[in-house]
Amino acid sequence: MLVGGKNLSLLGRSAMATPGVSRVTDRPQLDPVDPTDPLKDPTSAEYRELEQLQRRDREVRQHEQAHIAAGGGHVSGAASFTYETGPDGRRYAVGGEVPIDTSEVAGDPEATIRKMQAIRSAATAPSEPSAQDRQVAAEAARREMAAQIELREQQRDTEPPADLRRTRDALASYQGVAAAVAPRHGDTHLDLIA
Repeated sequence: MLVGGKNLSLLGRSAMATPGVSRVTDRPQLDPVDPTDPLKDPTSAEYRELEQLQRRDREVRQHEQAHIAAGGGHVSGAASFTYETGPDGRRYAVGGEVPIDTSEVAGDPEATIRKMQAIRSAATAPSEPSAQDRQVAAEAARREMAAQIELREQQRDTEPPADLRRTRDALASYQGVAAAVAPRHGDTHLDLIA
């Protein structure tokens, strides 16, 4: 393949039997470290900047992917990225965000609790959560606690008071005892409740 007036082997360095010579064509190979190209010279500032941008791009994309994977159905859109142009002219992601629905489930505190637990999990899914991630997790925890309080209040409103429960339990117990000691035949009836 002819690129820029130089021959390139499709097999690359792994195909070389002798340094600088291709097995396939016996033509000289390009050296991957070209001292005239600062992007291929490991000692140049441009090379180090490019490596740093590539590493940051991978970290940012993995970070946002962790949010997406853990957020499930609460993720409300695709990840968006902020970019920086590298010395090679390409754009590299240096920041990102994933939109997630953090609203409470109206009228259903149990569903809100489950949702806030999932949001906390999604916010802290990356190995190194950002300050914004920790803030989202804290807000989800606050909303989860509020939903737990609401749920307890609903349960308290639907359950009889403790005194009534104890009275009902005692009554059932007395009735059980009365049934056990009552004669099977006859008119005698024992009423323990006055």
